[in-house]
Amino acid sequence: MSSWDSGLAYQAVLRAFVDGDPLDQAGGPLDVRAVVAGIRTEAKDGFLLEEVPWDRFPEGVSVRENMERLRSGDAVRGSLGMLIGLCANDMRAAVAPAVPFLIRIGTDPESDHRAEALAVTAEVARFRHQGVCTRADMLRFRGDDEWFFEVAGYLQNWSVQAARDAIAADTDLILPLLDDHDPEVRIGAAYALAAASARAQNILSAFHARLLAEHDPAVRAGLVLAIAQLARAHQDSRTVVWMRTCWPDPARPPEVRVSAALGWMCLTDLPVPDELRAMLDDLATHETARLMAPLPWMRAAENTNSNGLHHCLCTMLHPDTPDAEDRWDDPWSWPCPRRHPQGREPDGCQWRIAAHNSMKDRTARTRLSSWESPRSIKSLERAT
Repeated sequence: MSSWDSGLAYQAVLRAFVDGDPLDQAGGPLDVRAVVAGIRTEAKDGFLLEEVPWDRFPEGVSVRENMERLRSGDAVRGSLGMLIGLCANDMRAAVAPAVPFLIRIGTDPESDHRAEALAVTAEVARFRHQGVCTRADMLRFRGDDEWFFEVAGYLQNWSVQAARDAIAADTDLILPLLDDHDPEVRIGAAYALAAASARAQNILSAFHARLLAEHDPAVRAGLVLAIAQLARAHQDSRTVVWMRTCWPDPARPPEVRVSAALGWMCLTDLPVPDELRAMLDDLATHETARLMAPLPWMRAAENTNSNGLHHCLCTMLHPDTPDAEDRWDDPWSWPCPRRHPQGREPDGCQWRIAAHNSMKDRTARTRLSSWESPRSIKSLERAT
């Protein structure tokens, strides 16, 4: 038995979210959304970690210890790696309370690890998405009508929502980073802000303003994807029109047109026009793929057989092509519909919960080891 599943926090989560009805916990001590929203501004700014009830969530105490190391400058790479590893291992509930503090590390001009802190912030605010690149799902945030559970049994929807709300609350701290001198910080800021649960119009305006001034091709591509993702989350119809005018525009740089094509395909279910296919044939070259490869959206989309851009295009333009990825051995990777009004679990959820005890250790080991190889943590490996 691993350390997290033998602790009191895990047992409490199991009773509340697996044996009981998760909705009974809304607004209570195990609702991480309420916990994060309740952190005082003074505690965030003063890095008063002791004011946060870390021990309510599996691995929460370990997260606090790693946050203390980050603050002291001790073993930063390992601490950030541990946090992003928990996200890869579908244990975001423990990391969500760290998001306000990670934002302050990411926005601290004295910090040497701003881009990495922003990357972790953004990952907590997204569901597990490695390899996901369909038109319907690549840029989508799951709704409340689809429940996803973490490997420890916690309702992942709440973990992600807590992080998205924390980003929205600190939008004014992150927005200036869109003009930072470091392109990795600009990309990290855009990726984090694209997950914000509120302030969408302010953020979209800032994205567009930065796009007009941006000189780095990779950052330009990232800004377009950030615009698309935020617009999708907040159903901004004007962005659909903007994307449709952007990708055919020969005055736009190639990476902007390619990213706008991806964004347009994710924002609409209309048939892909021949004009778009022809444009991608011309501009979605290996050079463009290499240029966009460092973007977190592309790192998440890549697989062992293809870079992120070409995997996206293959999946979106040829949706009937079988995906080589086999997910049937992981019961926690599938969505769980909300409970029956009378409390009865849907059949799929019964199977998943029944599989929990036999699968959780293997699932945790598999996810953590598989996370160490993708390029998605290269920035952490470069940290000193």
